Amino acid sequence: MTTICFGALPKAWAALFAAALLLLLGGCTTTGLLLGAAGFATDTSMSWEVVKHLHAKLTEGDDMPCQNLDSAQRALNERCGAFVPGTLRGADLQHSALQDCALVVAVREPRFWPALPEFIAKGATLEACARSPLVELAQAQDCPDFERASPAVLQSLRWLAEVDARAVRHDVMRMLSCPNARRAGLDAALGTWLAQGSLDAGSVAFGPLGALDPAGLNTPFARALEAQGHTACEALGGFDGVRPRGFELALRRSDWTALEWWLARVPELANRVPPAQGNQLPWLPLARVLRPGFLDDPATRTDMVEFLLARGADPWRTLPYDNGSTVVQYARTLKSPLVGLLDPPATPTMLAATAGAGQ
Repeated sequence: MTTICFGALPKAWAALFAAALLLLLGGCTTTGLLLGAAGFATDTSMSWEVVKHLHAKLTEGDDMPCQNLDSAQRALNERCGAFVPGTLRGADLQHSALQDCALVVAVREPRFWPALPEFIAKGATLEACARSPLVELAQAQDCPDFERASPAVLQSLRWLAEVDARAVRHDVMRMLSCPNARRAGLDAALGTWLAQGSLDAGSVAFGPLGALDPAGLNTPFARALEAQGHTACEALGGFDGVRPRGFELALRRSDWTALEWWLARVPELANRVPPAQGNQLPWLPLARVLRPGFLDDPATRTDMVEFLLARGADPWRTLPYDNGSTVVQYARTLKSPLVGLLDPPATPTMLAATAGAGQ
């Protein structure tokens, strides 16, 4: 076996040679290998600078160790473990190296919610956020699991809804009226919006009735919105957001009660739904429900088609995006089993009536 004498080499070369040898031998972490190699150098020698440079190159892109992060960064870093109450330093909120607003990160990711009350208590400000934290959450998750949140977290989320005027948006209203939010009591923030005038007719850039979760239409809150002057027609206009309008969501869910609410106020929705944005086309509910994957429960498709036909939907209406095709032809293209329901065969009675009319 050949004996290698490091002492016979210049220190810089010895350090590099040792590092290379240890890497070849394996069995240690990159940091451990280089620290082992650094044993042949001193803090002030050129060889130590070479070792540090080599270490930086080999660990480039690695996550920073949790002990090197400030308390705000650690609280919002999943790999650093669960948040420990009392560990957040107010000074770190002012000078943290976080790449995003602390409140946005803490609200947008439910796994960080336990840290939210302490972030607020120790000075995290909404002014530091370019966007509303609740808008970020509402656009990331349509109905978060609020029931698993602690009372302190729920109180913090409600506080954010009530003090941040930027939260009065279509998507946030949908989220705060969804089933999980209602069961957790967060929909109370909507009552605050109404009481403080944030939802006054003409003061919001969206239709509140269309922003409500479909299950919230037959409620005192929805009736209060109507009494204030908000309408179902208004709710069919455009808005700044990513969540669908209420009628479309009711259709997707096969929410019969909500659909009755909409069609009682805007009967023409059975045949045509106006576009949400100016660069879009209107759409036909009959064609939309025939599309595979549209309905949350495909087993309701037959009932949905019957429901729409009974309320005036015309299966021979031309598709807005294809003037040469009708709903019936679209169903045939899809090889839908509901073609017979949309275009039933003529019965003997109908044939006889037709023949009599021709005489």
